[in-house]
Amino acid sequence: MFSKKHFLVAAAAAMLSSTTAQAQKVEFTEYDLPNGLHVILHQDKSAPVVAVSVMYHVGSKNEQVGRSGFAHFFEHLLFEGSQNIKRGEFMKLVSSNGGQNNANTSHDRTFYYEVFPSNQLKLGLWLESERMLHPVINEVGVKTQNEVVKEEKRMRIDNSPYGNFTNEIFKRLFTKHPYTWQPIGSMADLDAAKLEEFQAFFKKYYVPNNAVLSIAGDIDIAQTKELVNAYFGPVPKGAPVNYQKVVEAPITKMIVDTAYDANIQIPAIMSAYRVPGMSEKDSKTMEMISSILSGGASSKLYKKMVDEKKSALQVGAFNFALEDYGAYITYALPNNNTPLPDLLKDIDAEVANLQNNLISEEDYKKIQNQFENNYVTANSTMLGVAENLASGYTFHNKNTNNINQELDKIRGISRQDIQAAARKYLQPNSRVVLYYLPAQAKTAN
Repeated sequence: MFSKKHFLVAAAAAMLSSTTAQAQKVEFTEYDLPNGLHVILHQDKSAPVVAVSVMYHVGSKNEQVGRSGFAHFFEHLLFEGSQNIKRGEFMKLVSSNGGQNNANTSHDRTFYYEVFPSNQLKLGLWLESERMLHPVINEVGVKTQNEVVKEEKRMRIDNSPYGNFTNEIFKRLFTKHPYTWQPIGSMADLDAAKLEEFQAFFKKYYVPNNAVLSIAGDIDIAQTKELVNAYFGPVPKGAPVNYQKVVEAPITKMIVDTAYDANIQIPAIMSAYRVPGMSEKDSKTMEMISSILSGGASSKLYKKMVDEKKSALQVGAFNFALEDYGAYITYALPNNNTPLPDLLKDIDAEVANLQNNLISEEDYKKIQNQFENNYVTANSTMLGVAENLASGYTFHNKNTNNINQELDKIRGISRQDIQAAARKYLQPNSRVVLYYLPAQAKTAN
């Protein structure tokens, strides 16, 4: 959701946390309530701020064919109110008490949060317990948020240049797994869904035993435990959430296809490879490879194709890390009418160089420094710490301490690991190549 107002106290909170301090070990307390809610508490009294967050282990991959978009829809729907919060009052309660709030949905989880002055901890806990305990899910709310989601889709995807490219990539890269559709889903699916289906989706996934409550900031641990028990203890435990990964067969022959976008004038060429999920070491290695290839103006692809040859207006590579699988994607937009296949050849040449040669010690050190800085930045706010603690538990085999192991994992990736991952996953016969063209090109061919 994008329409939440930011207040001065929240902005100050983001600035006041010391990056130097957060680079040190993150201390935390964790435990389970009898209803299965996993609770993580981190005390940091450097600023009078607290982040209250709930991560539900539900995303678009938990949806059924013909009913896509439910998880993202609930990102919006659960702001409608509860039995004790009138419609439209949720965000007013946050803003009038000096805080900010938001939510976001991925293929794998939905994340809600509030950042408050620390004297409003009770309010944050009450709001999130209301969301979990007895939200109002009725026809009025469903119809209202249906229109909100439709407008979001129009703005972010339908009417945005290159806004649909991830959908076009994923529906070719995945044929069986629910990753084949994007979190925003299908508006036709949402229109066709009945109220009882939305209510059943909530009852199944938005339960304490499928959630992590993560609180970080200026708190007293013992007092916070009492408050958590008071607000969340009464929430009834749900049925066990059983999820089984859908296994995709390996791609053994290159898939070449074309997609059209009415919102673009400059074509693009993209390639995508299916890679391991985010908890695997190779996922972080692929992230490093993307930085080597396109992380800034000194990266291999940018220097070669934008600066030197001037064949590309833009070029990039990134690892789209998800829980079950990842998608490693490269892209380029031509300059000076450079043929798209030539751009792909140049990208492939740099990939081949990684496969055939170890990167230099200088490049390796630079990448290590970049990733260490990224780690520090990710934990430089109370909200960042709260989210990373919850993510460690949710996606790394209940290892909340993953937040303190990330640096060692980064430092443990060698030049040889980078070369081996490039060889293993970036093979031409295991990828999707997509020509992403202006819509008018469809009638010209």
